[in-house]
Amino acid sequence: MSHTPKLAILQSLDAMDQRQMDEVLKYIKGILSQPGRSGDYQTFKRKALMEIQQALRSEKKSFRITA
Repeated sequence: MSHTPKLAILQSLDAMDQRQMDEVLKYIKGILSQPGRSGDYQTFKRKALMEIQQALRSEKKSFRITA
């Protein structure tokens, strides 16, 4: 089986606990936090972070259920 980037990410998520997921989200927020951005960018960023957080939670739950 070949290892795709998506598979590698999913395997990494499986190995994370809640604290580690929170640290990843905090890191991403820190990278994206730059003053002077337009309102549209801020809205886009907020939606993106919410989607990332939901994806991390749902992937972690699906691994627990199927494992």
